[in-house]
Amino acid sequence: MDASPPSTALDHDLQEVVALVVRMLSLVRESARFAAEALIDGDPTAADRAAANDREIDALQETLERRILVIIARRQPTATDLRFLGAMHRALTDVERAGDYAVHVARAGAELAASPPLKRYLDMRRMLDVADLMLEATIAALADGDVEAARRALAMDDEIDDLYEQVQRELLTYMMADPATVPVATKLLAVGRHLERLGDHVENVCEHIVFWRSGERL
Repeated sequence: MDASPPSTALDHDLQEVVALVVRMLSLVRESARFAAEALIDGDPTAADRAAANDREIDALQETLERRILVIIARRQPTATDLRFLGAMHRALTDVERAGDYAVHVARAGAELAASPPLKRYLDMRRMLDVADLMLEATIAALADGDVEAARRALAMDDEIDDLYEQVQRELLTYMMADPATVPVATKLLAVGRHLERLGDHVENVCEHIVFWRSGERL
């Protein structure tokens, strides 16, 4: 499949799959922004908006899983087209899981908003910012079939991992210095873990895009 206008029934089907996976990724990106509103801005209602997005993501996953199998059965694609459909079928679970983690962060942020913050969430804000950039680049890589853009996007996960390690060290220091901080710090550790896992799943999506375009498994 390439970026040219669809000229056959198979081309049309493939473009539809791209559009729906892009929609899923866009919803994940929006949910991650809602998570930032809940955690950083203390807006508890943002968690409800993230949960609504997650329901749409789940429905799209179901639709796409069936749609891809029907396309394979009816159109009997070969070579790159078949590789694309296989890659997208595998990517659906990663997109759905990334959306789940965004909801987890939003819900934890809503709970944390009810009490004074333990610290300024500078590192977690940066993790959310990088995740947003990573999702933006992944969406563009998929829409354009751009393998180099996918490689650049997946490399962004390294910064999220480094920030997560930094968050862990800082929160453990808080807990050792003052046991009263343990409940909130433990919840923040979970938030950091959710963000790290979100990045991992988006990284996986980028690897599926690389496989589609190059045949290379990372």
